Amino acid sequence: MPDDAVPRRGIRDRRGRGPRGPGVRPAVPGTVAVRTRRQRFDDLVLDLVTDLEDRWSDRLGLVEFAVEDTPLVPDDWTPDSVPLASLVRGAGGRPSRLVVFRRPIEHRCETRSELHALLLTVLVEQVAELLGCDPADVDPRYDAD
Repeated sequence: MPDDAVPRRGIRDRRGRGPRGPGVRPAVPGTVAVRTRRQRFDDLVLDLVTDLEDRWSDRLGLVEFAVEDTPLVPDDWTPDSVPLASLVRGAGGRPSRLVVFRRPIEHRCETRSELHALLLTVLVEQVAELLGCDPADVDPRYDAD
């Protein structure tokens, strides 16, 4: 080692590829910097549900919205179709419950825009069923194709 060269210590840069370590640091220490796929899906559902509730709050009544990973299918289920959502109407004091199934929906989408479009379609169709009206009347962005 030449006399004027100073050994570098504390920097991990073998083979000249740059420092190693996490590529993203959280803005707030102790929090997660990158959101998981499940969290991003939940955020998208929440945004769409908020839009629908704002538009139809006077007619929807008490509705619980939920996200589950996969549906529970009965033993006699045929693999020809997988439910993307479930709607259970409320009775008495119980609220209606609309559940969106994350994995079957994500499985059908390749891009974020496809995921947004499919989620919008599923939610609008379920809310239209609950309200007893046409899905195109529930949300103008609805596309039946």
